[in-house]
Amino acid sequence: MGSKIKTSIVIDRELWRKFREKIAMERGLRELSKAIEEAIEEELVEEIVLRELEKELGENIRYSSIEPIKPRVKTRAEEIVRELRESRL
Repeated sequence: MGSKIKTSIVIDRELWRKFREKIAMERGLRELSKAIEEAIEEELVEEIVLRELEKELGENIRYSSIEPIKPRVKTRAEEIVRELRESRL
């Protein structure tokens, strides 16, 4: 990523307390900013991946939608699930 900024946010007090405690226990409080940055990156992962692909390929890659495809083999999930459940009995 690029350069860093210092910012302020408004967040639920209890939510923030729980997040700080979790990060402090797992990583230490010095890692709090990094944990927030990772959470934001996770939310934006698709955009980050596309941007990096564009850099690598030198092309503008944009997918407005992905078309679902039908499986080649007909399956009935309810029958398979029922069979699995009955095999446990």
